[in-house]
Amino acid sequence: MPRKARELSAIEVRRLVEPGLHFVGEVPGLALQVLPTGGRSWILRSKIGAKRRDMGLGGFPEVSLAMARDRAREARTKVRSGVDPIAEAKSTRSALIAAGAASITFKKATEKYIEAHSAGWSNPKHAAQWESTISRYATPVIGDLNVADIRMPHILAILEQPVPLDRAGKKMGKFWEHRTETANRLRGRIESILDWCKGRGHRSGDNPAEWKGNLDAQLPNPRRIARVEHQPAVPVAEIGSFMVELRKRDGVAARALEFAILTAARSGEVREMRWGEIEGDLWVIPAARMKARREHRVPLSAATRTLLESLPRFEGVDLVFPGSRGNALSDMTLTAVMRRMGRTEVPHGFRSTFRDWAAERTSYPSDMAEMALAHTISSAVEASYRRGDMVEKRRRMMEDWASFCGIQSNSSSEVIGIRNISSA
Repeated sequence: MPRKARELSAIEVRRLVEPGLHFVGEVPGLALQVLPTGGRSWILRSKIGAKRRDMGLGGFPEVSLAMARDRAREARTKVRSGVDPIAEAKSTRSALIAAGAASITFKKATEKYIEAHSAGWSNPKHAAQWESTISRYATPVIGDLNVADIRMPHILAILEQPVPLDRAGKKMGKFWEHRTETANRLRGRIESILDWCKGRGHRSGDNPAEWKGNLDAQLPNPRRIARVEHQPAVPVAEIGSFMVELRKRDGVAARALEFAILTAARSGEVREMRWGEIEGDLWVIPAARMKARREHRVPLSAATRTLLESLPRFEGVDLVFPGSRGNALSDMTLTAVMRRMGRTEVPHGFRSTFRDWAAERTSYPSDMAEMALAHTISSAVEASYRRGDMVEKRRRMMEDWASFCGIQSNSSSEVIGIRNISSA
C-alpha cells in the first residue's frame, strides 16, 4: 500500500520543480514526476496483482491537480474490481490505431481498387470508364465518407439523384429510371469496391450496393425499365456495297477497319495487333488482349493475307496498324472512317453483321460462329466438352465471309487490288 502523503494544493504543486517523484496526497499513490529536463507529468503508483505498477495520467499543467485526482480515483476503482487499467489503456490505444489503419474513404478505396484490378482488364479504357462514372455520380455523394459508414440510404441517394433529361437541364429525372444501364453498371462497380473493402478489413457487414435481397426491394428491376440498345450495325444486305466504298479510301485506319470486318475481330484487338502475332495463315491473339483472357486463333483468309502483304512496315514499330507517331490507333479512329463515309453505325457492329450473315445466309453451326467471335461459352457443361477452337473448320467459314463481303480469294478469281496507303 503506497504511503499516505500530505495533501498539496494546486499552488504547491505548481511550485514543484526539483527532479523526482512528488506525492501530492488525497489519492494514495498519486504523484507528480519532475524530469531533469523540466517536464512534468502525473504518475499513479499502485499494486496490480502481485506487481507494483506506475501508470501515466497525463502531463502537467495540461492535466490539472483536480483532473489528476479524478483519473487516479477512477483507475484505483478499476484495480479493486480486478481490471488492469494499464492493459486496458494499451488495448484501447491499439484498437484506435487499428481503426485508423482500417479507415479509408470511398474515393481512396476506388483508387486502390482500380490500381489492384486494372492489370487484369484487357481494355485500357475500362479503368477510365470506372473513374468517369464513379467521379461523376458517386464521389459527390459518398467520396469523403469512410467506407465503413456507407449504408443503403447513401447508395439510394446516388441511384435516385436527379439527372438532366435535356441539354438545357430544364427537365430532370431520377438517375435509375432514366439512365438505367449506366446507373446499374455504377451500382455493380460500387458493390465490387465495397466487397474489396470488406476483404481488406476496411468494413464489415452486408454490402449495401448488392442487388438481390437488398436493393431489389427498393428499386424497380432494371430489365423492366431499361430499353436494351444494341450497337448499330451495317445490315447484311449492305455489307458488299459498304466494302466497295471502304476500299476506295486510303489510310491505315481504313485498312484496319477492313481487316476488322474480314476477321470479325474487336476493334481493340485489331488496333493493338503485332506482326509477331501472325503465324503462317493464323493470327494468334494473346490472352492478355482478349476480353475472355484466353488466347484466340483467327484463320486468315486469302483476302486478309493479301491485305497484310500490302501494308508498309516501319523500322522499330511492331504494330500492324500504327498511328502517325508509331503508337496504336485510338478507338475513335475507325469510327471516324465510317463517319466520313456518311455512316452512323459503329465498327463493333460488324461483329453483329457477321453473326447475322452466319445465321441467315449460311448453314454453319451456331457454335462455330460464336467461336469465331471469341464469345465465352455460357454453359459450363458445354465448355468442358468443347475445348478445341474449330480453327480448321472456321477457315472455310472466313473464306466464305470474305467472299460475301465482295472480296474473292486467289483460288476463285483475281484479287481486287489494294490501294497504296500512307503511314497515317
